[in-house]
Amino acid sequence: MILFTGYACVATLCDVNRHITCTRHFTVPLSATRRGARLARLLAVEKLNEWGLPLDPARLVVAELAANAVLHGRVPGRSFRLGLSVGEDGVLRIEVVDARGDRLPGPGADTDGESGYGLLLVGELANRWGVEAGPVPCKTVWAEIDPV
Repeated sequence: MILFTGYACVATLCDVNRHITCTRHFTVPLSATRRGARLARLLAVEKLNEWGLPLDPARLVVAELAANAVLHGRVPGRSFRLGLSVGEDGVLRIEVVDARGDRLPGPGADTDGESGYGLLLVGELANRWGVEAGPVPCKTVWAEIDPV
């Protein structure tokens, strides 16, 4: 004997929408060249304008992370990927994935050299930043900017 214990709960559109996170995403692969780094900055500016977000400091962070991907993360024939996302809390996350997971950023700049200051700049402009290994053989350098 089968006993009927209740009605099936049919989810309404309102119920479904309540569980959807209101985020915006943008991802694009780019050539690991100076032209690709420039295009990363230009595309980020276009997307930030479209989303109604302030350009600075995000475009500077994108420029530094893309330049680092081209300079330090380049593998011939492989591209890098720029990712932008905004969570429902308004935090902008910038991610740059390059093909050199074996070359992680160092702890700081060499004060006697002309390079090495990019991540110090990112650290000052972004609220948080870090590096994640993977997906193998890649690494992801990310930065987050809180809403103004």
